[in-house]
Amino acid sequence: MANKVAPCIELNNGQKMPVVGLGTWRSYENEAEQAVKDAIDIGHRHIDTAFVYQNEHEVGRAVNAKIAEGKIKREDIFVVTKLGGIHHDPKLVEHACRQSLKNLNLGYIDLYLIHFPVAQAYSGDENVRGTGELTDTDYLDTWKAMESLVDLGLVKGIGLSNFNSQQTDRVLQSCRIRPLVNQVECHPALNQKKLIEFSRQHQIVITAYCPLARPKPEQQWPAFLYDETAKDLAKRYNRTPAQICLRYLIQLGTIVIPKSVKKERIAENFDCFDFELSSADMDLMDGYNNGTRLVPFTAMSHHKYFPFNIEF
Repeated sequence: MANKVAPCIELNNGQKMPVVGLGTWRSYENEAEQAVKDAIDIGHRHIDTAFVYQNEHEVGRAVNAKIAEGKIKREDIFVVTKLGGIHHDPKLVEHACRQSLKNLNLGYIDLYLIHFPVAQAYSGDENVRGTGELTDTDYLDTWKAMESLVDLGLVKGIGLSNFNSQQTDRVLQSCRIRPLVNQVECHPALNQKKLIEFSRQHQIVITAYCPLARPKPEQQWPAFLYDETAKDLAKRYNRTPAQICLRYLIQLGTIVIPKSVKKERIAENFDCFDFELSSADMDLMDGYNNGTRLVPFTAMSHHKYFPFNIEF
């Protein structure tokens, strides 16, 4: 396992992004640091974090420790972080990016995303999740400030997260630098095939967060990991249901970022890119799609830029 490195997708600016990354949402303190170290040892070269996750310090310590060990060079690792909702005001975007760089202790960020199209009121960096008060800051103005980060060399590339097709198109109509990716919830029960196709037409790659849909083993949920069809597929390919699921998403054209803090699970999730599902089995996996959304952001659903009021 340690000698494997995931294949990459070439983004529209020429950057190469590994198709499998480590998600770190809800990974805290020493847990996050150790998970990133383990992931790098296993072969991961793509780590995903965010300002609002409050673990950029830990992610950065792990990455820098592995650089110091000689395990990787800085250019070998693809680090993604995100602009929080409290920093959408264009006057705050560079400040926020520099704060993330300081937290990570890195000289640049490989990919910097607008975490959500809705802006939150700013009441200090320490209040990372905001007060609940939303503002009308236009994400197009935020995007222009994001473009300046590329000009300054603080980030290599920029992108979106949780944007729908109409919002993405609105960015494309006015941008100077095109978004590279759109990171969205995506798993077999919410396979996002229409958004994936729309994005492909515009040379934007979909990154799938929650690709395993937060499994609940005690409830044998979700079905695509626990039912008889899932077990049969796993047996036929001599893989685990999780590996089948991740492979399905990769073949749809997404980049996957499963989250785990257990070394054996991180290794299992990483080992999903050197086999291929048949077209019939891809169709079988399509059958799990029922529109189930696990991260609905309902507290923002009244806002004019809320993204989930249309199909995709």
